[in-house]
Amino acid sequence: MKKQLLLFAFSALALTSCKDDNLEAYDMEIMKGDWKEVKREVISGKDNKTVLYTETLTGCATKNTLFLRTDYYVSYTAYTGTGADCTPSPKTEGRYTYDADSKVIGIKFGEDEEESPITYRVDMLTGKDFRLAQKSGLFDMDGDKIPDIPYVTYKR
Repeated sequence: MKKQLLLFAFSALALTSCKDDNLEAYDMEIMKGDWKEVKREVISGKDNKTVLYTETLTGCATKNTLFLRTDYYVSYTAYTGTGADCTPSPKTEGRYTYDADSKVIGIKFGEDEEESPITYRVDMLTGKDFRLAQKSGLFDMDGDKIPDIPYVTYKR
């Protein structure tokens, strides 16, 4: 009986003390690469359901690209123009942090050490879809004195 109890205790300890160290690497492996921006939304912070604003990107803006690597490098390229005459703006480069437990990504473009990263909650992450909910720098769009949440949706 003592051996079974001891085996159970060690098993429980091993199961509870192990953190899945590969979760962050797994998520980052899915995140890496080019993501095309397809939609911007603002959702009410009061109920987290009511859509206050939606913009489905069209024209040259459909080429806007977020690029992530597993070494925490990030870049964003915006496109402007009309019709088939699309011109990329200069690429904005920076670094990001990622916490797999809380699903929070912090993105900081540029070299300014004093500037805080903009943080996002990863709302959806699959091999084809990536949706971010902004957590910092929020604003009240509908005047109810509760900050509303901007979302950005990307696709491969």
